[in-house]
Amino acid sequence: MTVAIENLTPRSGKAPLFHDAPFREQLPHPLYFRSAQMPKNAIYPRHSHPWGELVYSYSGVMEISLRDGYFLAPPQYAVWLPPNMEHQGLNRQAAVHCSLYVAEALCGQLPGETTALEVSPMLRTMLEHLRDSEGADPADPAHLRFLQVVIDQFASGPQVGSFLPWTTDSLLEPILQFLQDNPHDNRSLAELARLHGATERTLIRRCHRDLGIPFTEWKQRMRVLKAMPMLEAGETVQSIAVHLGYGSPSSFITMFRRMIGKTPDDYRKSVLKIRS
Repeated sequence: MTVAIENLTPRSGKAPLFHDAPFREQLPHPLYFRSAQMPKNAIYPRHSHPWGELVYSYSGVMEISLRDGYFLAPPQYAVWLPPNMEHQGLNRQAAVHCSLYVAEALCGQLPGETTALEVSPMLRTMLEHLRDSEGADPADPAHLRFLQVVIDQFASGPQVGSFLPWTTDSLLEPILQFLQDNPHDNRSLAELARLHGATERTLIRRCHRDLGIPFTEWKQRMRVLKAMPMLEAGETVQSIAVHLGYGSPSSFITMFRRMIGKTPDDYRKSVLKIRS
């Protein structure tokens, strides 16, 4: 799968807020958990380390850029970075996220390449428990056993590649970029194909080849990511539905709940609870 390589510079044009990685040479313990509340446009410099890292965002979306890939971590997915993987992170909107660092010797059951991992309801509860109990002794054997169970759950769960895959294909990329810039546009794939001098069948093949998901699902995922910061900013469900091209708030709510597992209002409440 081909994904876009994006320079993680905030689109607002404002200077980013740099945050250094907490560890460079050695982990304090073979498994180590930390969480952070990050302001808008916070960015980690490009770096690597000899241990693996699971990145999860309780609210907001973490963006992770690699040398040859680009991953998004909305609240229903975590991103796994294997040891020595050079990466850079950014959240364009305020976000609360965590990292679970895993010593190289303990990474054997986890994927050998960067991928998004599905976060089950049980895993979400476990990660919330870790955030709420942060400050406990990180060397406590019971705490380390709990972290190992979290690792075991991630290792046995589904891998989903990238939440919003991208492509550098000369035909498909302009269409995806157009939809990113105009999320309200409701033209069908056949209509978009005609506008770009292609056939619908050609675009279907390229979506399957480069994105790994159907066009309609890609568009819904993109709209979910557009909706999240708007919900967090307090915009109404009705105004968001209009902005994203839905004919009614109910159709937007149905799509959002199917993709995220909760309604837009429930998502908004969970974000406010995390930040309080």
